[in-house]
Amino acid sequence: MPAMSYTVLFDLDGTLTDPAPGIIGCFQQALTDLGHETPPFDELKWIIGPSLRSSFPKFMPDGADVETALARYRLHYGGGGLYDLTVYPGMPEAVALIRSEARRLFVCTAKPETFARPIIDRFGYAPLFDQVYGTTLDGSLDDKGDLMAKIIAEQGFDPARAIMVGDRKHDILAARRHGIASIGVTWGYGGAQELSDTGATHLCERPEELAGLVKRIAADWR
Repeated sequence: MPAMSYTVLFDLDGTLTDPAPGIIGCFQQALTDLGHETPPFDELKWIIGPSLRSSFPKFMPDGADVETALARYRLHYGGGGLYDLTVYPGMPEAVALIRSEARRLFVCTAKPETFARPIIDRFGYAPLFDQVYGTTLDGSLDDKGDLMAKIIAEQGFDPARAIMVGDRKHDILAARRHGIASIGVTWGYGGAQELSDTGATHLCERPEELAGLVKRIAADWR
């Protein structure tokens, strides 16, 4: 079946993979390295999704150097923590089905691109995506709406014929900014309430339902 002329963007953390052990563990280690109090694992699940540059200050005294904390985090994360994750069951199959229908698929993640690409390669997603887009280490694309603007500009697709799939409010707000339909997935870290409150156009509860939902949304564009 020929691909249809629509584009699908996918978040990475909390959507394609569950990265909690690696992200939270390295975040805790960075705080410990710098002598700051380290919250328990279960109290840090909310840091998955937003930029860590905005999360570290909540656990550091005023005036503390956030960039130093980020550097410590990246040391641990790049040293192996990035692979301490699990792939959500059913997601590779769901993405493959969507790939067979959509014209183009892109990863759009708040994770620095230098970390996102190896993850996509290691866990078998690479053949399914046209390109992986992530943030920059200097923070210039920490706003996901800005990252999405870059993808649209470089790839030239019509936002009115695109879908963003993600688990946090940042995914939904970025999609709304650009007039892109959004699917909030509830198996990640935002939850149905957060996704609905920020205006997700659709919710999906199970990876097995995702491809069918994407196809129904796209059917209205024929």
